[in-house]
Amino acid sequence: MLFDEKGECKGNILMRIGIMSDTHDNLPLIGRAVDRMNEEEVDLVLHAGDFVSPFTIPALSGLDASLIGVWGNNDGDKPLLTQKCNEYERIEIRGIFARVEADGLVIGMLHGDENALYQALLEGCGFDVLVHGHTHAAEIRRLGSILTINPGEVCGYLTGNPTVALLDTATREGRILSI
Repeated sequence: MLFDEKGECKGNILMRIGIMSDTHDNLPLIGRAVDRMNEEEVDLVLHAGDFVSPFTIPALSGLDASLIGVWGNNDGDKPLLTQKCNEYERIEIRGIFARVEADGLVIGMLHGDENALYQALLEGCGFDVLVHGHTHAAEIRRLGSILTINPGEVCGYLTGNPTVALLDTATREGRILSI
């Protein structure tokens, strides 16, 4: 396994990290996102929140990689979502924020609905990458030394364009993928 008990990468291993957000219970598109992550042979998946209902967790269990997630503003029954995650060894939701270290990168992840927190993280908390969702708008940009990645929405409800993102730790670049 590439990760220790804290979910941090063991050593410097070049990685492909899959990133998704805003799945909003859309099981068919969650299935397509899982398939795409598996096709891309990602080593880790980050989920930036808005799973919404506990029944989405079994759909995510088809990932060939571990998943680390954070809460979104639409995540309802958090105790039951947590209970469902505990049924799967490789799925965990860490709260409203997660710090993940992978291949020498320090990645911060939050949903993004708390703008003051997002801004504070951008303004010097030592992250190489900041992952967020909430807006449903896929975007990758550099703000100073920080690469920000919003993978867009898996659900496709607002944009009609379901997307995920990939982060390559070797090149330290991200890209948006349609699903």
